[in-house]
Amino acid sequence: VCASDLSSGINAEYGGKVIMHDPFAMRPFFGYNFGEYISHWLSFGDKPSLNLPQIFHVNWFKKQDGKFIWPGFGENSRVLEWIFDRTNGADNSVSSPVGLLPKEGTINTSDLGSVDMKELFRLDKGEWVAECDAIEKYFAEQIPRDTPARVSEQLRELRTRVEKDL
Repeated sequence: VCASDLSSGINAEYGGKVIMHDPFAMRPFFGYNFGEYISHWLSFGDKPSLNLPQIFHVNWFKKQDGKFIWPGFGENSRVLEWIFDRTNGADNSVSSPVGLLPKEGTINTSDLGSVDMKELFRLDKGEWVAECDAIEKYFAEQIPRDTPARVSEQLRELRTRVEKDL
């Protein structure tokens, strides 16, 4: 599900702040059936000889009391450092219902100032149920007959974990 449902905010240039699903940042370039497009990319997972990229979701814009929790800009390199360490095999993550999250203390926060890392990585059941609903709606609207079975299965499993474990 991860890459096939990626979403991001659209700025005022595109008519205001809206969240838009744009998998692989390729939505404007889909030249054929979207379900087949996703199936094509999923087929790479069936080829064990390939060294496939890992995919990480980052929410740079999570807020607390109306203010961004993470300072952004150059400080984003701290998150990228964690990602690079993770892809090189570092034991720096913990399992969660939505995937792997950074272990406490594994993102370099030295000289960062006050950042509420617990809130930054807090998982809200209501938000995640709503995210599952939004993804399901997105697939139903965009590829109602052609959603790959593996994607539907992953979404069902995600919803089950969220509803059971959060």
